[in-house]
Amino acid sequence: MKYKVLNLVGLFLGLSMNLLITFPSAKSAEALSLEYGIFSRTISVDSLDYLANTGKAKGTLKNIIKLTNQSEEEISKILNENFELPLVVTTKLMYSSIGKVIILRIAKIIHPKKIKDQSISIPAIRSGVIKGIVMGEGKINLIQFFKSYPNKTIAINIPALFKVLNKVESMSELIEFFSNSPLKGIQSTKTKI
Repeated sequence: MKYKVLNLVGLFLGLSMNLLITFPSAKSAEALSLEYGIFSRTISVDSLDYLANTGKAKGTLKNIIKLTNQSEEEISKILNENFELPLVVTTKLMYSSIGKVIILRIAKIIHPKKIKDQSISIPAIRSGVIKGIVMGEGKINLIQFFKSYPNKTIAINIPALFKVLNKVESMSELIEFFSNSPLKGIQSTKTKI
């Protein structure tokens, strides 16, 4: 009887190790899928990182930039723009009522490829932000967010993104708005352990 239990435990541990090796945990995003209705185009996060570091685009990204008459320098600047976000305050904001509303809206724009379920996309966004802030030591930029997003491919709904961008003149204006008003109340509250 004792040997049967030990054999079962050994079998269970062996199967568990096999599953861990076969199904590795989610790492970071490897690609962005730009979706416009039934059309989509995939860009690797590595090519975005290359553009952010060198100011020069390559491959599919270079073609998309040419087609859309964008500037490599301007996109590189956007990718590298750092936002200082205190980890504790940002976490409180993301779990507050206003934070949930903001993340729900963001989840309509950014979500794991082929999965629009809010129960998955909202934690993925929170995880990407928190891990990105930790990676950036209190600061985050788009590249850090992409590298921290816990899914292989991030889908970006272009029409939904344009709707938001038409309402806000700049990303820094959006961050400034959220960092000035609601964060003051959150910053003054004490953290409960």
